[in-house]
Amino acid sequence: MSNRLFIFDTTLRDGEQVPGCQLNTVEKIQVAKALEQLGVDVIEAGFPISSPGDFNSVIEISKAVTWPVICALTRAVERDIDVAFEALQYAKHKRIHTGIGTSDEHIKYKFNSTREEILERAVAATKYAKRFVDDVEFYCEDAGRTDNEYLAQVVEAVIKAGATVVNIPDTTGYCLPQEYYDKIKYLKEHVDHIDRAIISTHCHNDLGMATANTFNGVMAGARQVEVTINGIGERAGNTSLEEIAMILKCHKQLGIETNINTTKIYPTSRMVSSLMNMPVQPNKAIVGRNAFAHSSGIHQDGVLKNVQTYEIMDPKDVGIDDNSIVLTARSGRAALKHRLHVNGVDLTEEKLDKVYEKFLVLADQKKEVSDADALMLAGADTADTHAVRLDFLQVTTGKGVKSVASIGLDISGQKFEAAASGNGPVDAAIKALKKIIMKQMTLKEFTIQAISKGSDDVGKVHMQVEYDGSLYYGFGANTDIVTASVEAYIDCINKFKKEED
Repeated sequence: MSNRLFIFDTTLRDGEQVPGCQLNTVEKIQVAKALEQLGVDVIEAGFPISSPGDFNSVIEISKAVTWPVICALTRAVERDIDVAFEALQYAKHKRIHTGIGTSDEHIKYKFNSTREEILERAVAATKYAKRFVDDVEFYCEDAGRTDNEYLAQVVEAVIKAGATVVNIPDTTGYCLPQEYYDKIKYLKEHVDHIDRAIISTHCHNDLGMATANTFNGVMAGARQVEVTINGIGERAGNTSLEEIAMILKCHKQLGIETNINTTKIYPTSRMVSSLMNMPVQPNKAIVGRNAFAHSSGIHQDGVLKNVQTYEIMDPKDVGIDDNSIVLTARSGRAALKHRLHVNGVDLTEEKLDKVYEKFLVLADQKKEVSDADALMLAGADTADTHAVRLDFLQVTTGKGVKSVASIGLDISGQKFEAAASGNGPVDAAIKALKKIIMKQMTLKEFTIQAISKGSDDVGKVHMQVEYDGSLYYGFGANTDIVTASVEAYIDCINKFKKEED
C-alpha cells in the first residue's frame, strides 16, 4: 500500500457553505493560490450547476492555479456533469466529483427509490462523467450510515465503471472512530479490484470526531482525505487540514507522507479566517490563539527549562513567527506589508495604500496593532461603493440614563439624519438607523467577538437579518462596539439593496 496521502481541500466548496462566509470570485482565487502554495493535491473549487457565481469561480480558479487537480462537484445527473465539465475547461488537471446517497435513509426519504435503482444511477453517472475526464471521483453520500455490504456493492460497481477515487463520507458525523475504521477496512477486504481506485475520507464534526474518524480511515487504508482550513464546513464543520497534516508530521513513525508545506498552515488559516469573517476559536488545535500559550506556572517553568516538556510542535513548523514586528502608529508601509505577507496576504500597491490609511487611523486608537487587526483591515470590504454608508454616530448612555443615539447616513449621495432612544446603546443606534431606512427588518442573530485582547481591542460583530423572507449576513469591525454593530447592520442592508437594484 502506498504511504503517500493525498490532500483534497474543500474549503471553497463545503467550507463556503457556512452561512455568512461566502466569498466572491477574487477572494476564492486568493484562497486557491494559497492552497496551491500550501501543497494541497486537489482543490474542490465549487458546485458549478448550483449558481452562476460557483460556475464562474471554477473557471477562474482553473485559470489561476497550475499543478493541483481542480475538482467540480455534481449530483448523479447528466446536466450537472455537463455543466461541471464546461466549468473545468481551463483546468490543467480536471476531476469530476459525482455521486448519490447510499444509506437507506437517503434512498427511502430523499430519493423515494430502491437500492437497485440507486446502484444503476451510480454506475450511469460514473460512466457519463468518464466520457469527459479520466479522473472521476464518486461519493457515496451518507456512507457512514450505509450498510457495509451494500456499500461494497456500490463501490465495486463504480470502480468497474471507471471511478478513480471513491469517497466514503460520514455525512452526518455519526460514526465512531472504530466503526469508521472497520468500514474502510471492510471495503479494502471485500471489494474486487479495490486497488484500482483511491479510497477517500470525508468526515463531518457533528459529534467532535471528524479528525479521529479521518485518521482511523487512513490507518485502515484510505489514501485521500477531504479536509478544510480551520475545519470550517456544514453545521459543526469538517476535518481540519491542519490537524491531519500535523498528526502525521508529529508521528513520523507512521511513515505516511503528504505534500503539505506545514510552514504555510498558519498564514493560510489566518487568511481564510479574515476573508470569511469566521473567527478561529482560541483553543483550536494547531492554529488557535492559545495553541502555543502557557499560563500554568508549572507549564511555564517546564517550557522555560526545555520547550519539549509541554510542546510537541515547534510554532515555526506551522508558520507562527515568534519574532513578530510590532505594528504601531510609527510603522511604515513596509512593516505593514511584511506582516500581511507573513499572514498570507499580498496586496497591490494601490490596495496597500488604502489599507495603510485605515491602519494609521486604527494605530492612533491603539498602542499596538495586532496581526488580526491588520488582516481585518486588509479583508474588510470597502464602503466606497456601497449605497448606504455611515457618516456619523453619536451615542449617550450610562447607568441610570436612557440610551440615545444620533446617526447620519449617506444613501447614494444623499444625507439623512435621525435620532432614537433604546434599551442600551446598540438598540438605540439601530432604531435610529431604521427610522431612515424604513424597511421591515428582523434581527435574527447578533454576535460580538474581540479579535485579540485588551480594552482598546477591535471588536467584530456578526449579524443575521431577515428581510422579505430572506436572510442576510453582515459584518462590522471597530474599536467601538456600537459602531461595529451599526456597520454590520448596514452591511446587511447593502446586500439586500444590491439584490433589489
